[in-house]
Amino acid sequence: MTRHVDLPDTIPVFPLPGALLLPRARLPLHIFEPRYLTMLEDVLKTPARLIGMVQPCMVPGNGGNRLQQIGCAGRVTQFSETEDGRYMITLTGISRFRVRNEIEGFSPYRRCDVSWAGFEKDQGAEEHDPGLNRDGFMDLLSRFFQLRGLNADWGNLSDADDELMINSLSMMLDFAPEDKQALLEAPCLSTRRETLVTLIEYALRGGEHEETVQ
Repeated sequence: MTRHVDLPDTIPVFPLPGALLLPRARLPLHIFEPRYLTMLEDVLKTPARLIGMVQPCMVPGNGGNRLQQIGCAGRVTQFSETEDGRYMITLTGISRFRVRNEIEGFSPYRRCDVSWAGFEKDQGAEEHDPGLNRDGFMDLLSRFFQLRGLNADWGNLSDADDELMINSLSMMLDFAPEDKQALLEAPCLSTRRETLVTLIEYALRGGEHEETVQ
């Protein structure tokens, strides 16, 4: 379980298509743009050290300016500075949030008023998936990895706890941003696993990367 964090009403947000952070999981980030370097410096001065990961809405004519309604806030738990002034950081997922509105102002980075209501379990105990058929899931995953030409440490993966395995795969696998959003918004671990299985089965049927299947 991650440490309990007092959740503020306003947080800085980092819009990043395809990037997924989930509660109790860790996301490494490379910070180099000046506005996000400023954001990190400001965040490190706060008690909670929270950054909200949220995806832009990738819709025609939007230009990626609008944000998805739901994101996940992570606490900066590791950071190191390179010689040329960039940062390598790790965010540990604390809680999902719902965007109320974006704050207009002179900040070089984006900030939002957010609500944490409905996501109280995110700061609770690790989740388990009683409906998980691990052997069947691992067989499906093996076929998917073979399709994509991916390698895995199958021993560690098959021995991992339910939440670590399902959330790590949800974050790691290269699905479309809207699919990542669906994984984020899953109300519980079982639903996230069901969504993940649906996405993998869709890919195996040729729904994605058809050139690989052919």
